[in-house]
Amino acid sequence: MTSSASPATTPPAMHWRDPFRVRSFRFQWPADLATSWAFEMESIVLGWFILVESGSVMMLVVFGSLQYLGSLVSPLFGVVGDRLGYRRMLVLSRALYAALAATFMLLAWLQALTPMIVLMMAALAGLVRPSDMMMRNALIAQTLPPRHLLGALGISRITSDSARIAGALAGAGVVAWLGMTWAYALITALYTLSFVLSRGVSDVPASAHDAVRVSPVRDLQLAFGYVWTRPVLMAAMALAFLVNLLAFPFSLGLLPYVAKNIYLTDQTGLGWLGASFAFGGLVGSVVLSSHRFAFRAAQTMVLAGAVWFAVDVLFAFSTHLGVGMALLWVAGLAQSLSMTPLAAVMLRATEPAYRGRVMGMRMLAIWGLPLGLLLSGPLIDRWGYATTAGAYSALGLLLTGAMAVYWRSNIWDAKAPANAPL
Repeated sequence: MTSSASPATTPPAMHWRDPFRVRSFRFQWPADLATSWAFEMESIVLGWFILVESGSVMMLVVFGSLQYLGSLVSPLFGVVGDRLGYRRMLVLSRALYAALAATFMLLAWLQALTPMIVLMMAALAGLVRPSDMMMRNALIAQTLPPRHLLGALGISRITSDSARIAGALAGAGVVAWLGMTWAYALITALYTLSFVLSRGVSDVPASAHDAVRVSPVRDLQLAFGYVWTRPVLMAAMALAFLVNLLAFPFSLGLLPYVAKNIYLTDQTGLGWLGASFAFGGLVGSVVLSSHRFAFRAAQTMVLAGAVWFAVDVLFAFSTHLGVGMALLWVAGLAQSLSMTPLAAVMLRATEPAYRGRVMGMRMLAIWGLPLGLLLSGPLIDRWGYATTAGAYSALGLLLTGAMAVYWRSNIWDAKAPANAPL
């Protein structure tokens, strides 16, 4: 008898290619990639258009806020997804994105695009867009074996992070080179490709939907009660809300303002700033999906969140473009090392019957971003950018520490289930 483990009881080593052995993921991955590219290009193109045409930072933050309007109804998307299937919802939402992008392209070609039209259409797309990531993650959890969940989440984050790099650079570059019409022709093509590929994604087997039905309102009540009584889920929700309220506004919605008024650069500089943050996120996603390091999930999400806020304090007072790009790279790395483990913690702590609704509730935390953006507008006008950004980041760092202390036994104790190695 040997001391080595039997081959029958030793699980095979995981590899980053494993999720691609599932046919559904082979369709979902490029579909999500095309959507992410289009999202990032669209945000850069329209954010710059709003700022230049209106000259108002308040208009810019309203535009950024409207893109996340749908976070308020994400739990309903979770209910509907559990009942009708996330593939169907994903296909319909991406058809809507393509139709809206084609409308933008037509208006740009007719030179009829105005900031007010952009805001109205952003509100319409914003009803659905925040739930896109929730639907992606729910489909991954439903269609892949559990042991491949983290690897697939990491790969999914790699696609979105790489899209932020390419989308930021392409969005700024195409507009500067060819103009709004051709930029939106490319965005429309990406959304259309995503719609076509999404039709090849598998859905949950019919037997998974055979549970006894209750009213949608009762479904939501059950989901809220489920999260409220589980400290791990509450801690993850709290951290997600904090980073959306106090960190993301300065690396997403307000980045055009920072580029134009702090670093005194143009669309190309804005693209490089956005790409720096995304490249840091890409590196973090590669590290997590490589399976080369044994991270404790909950501790990693908290520590990386604290580093993110600390770096943002430095970014608030930076006035040199190169320094700002370096700091955004580190911030992007920290956000990836925080948000991907956070998603894994929530999915692993949630029973399959509640997964759609709980992940829908997770999207409520995104509402912190428009709130943070809307509050930042008048604060910047009154106290200036550096003071406002510094106060946001310092407060975020303080509250992250307080959260870790409050839920210490659930998310910080090394023996806690939430700290199972990633």
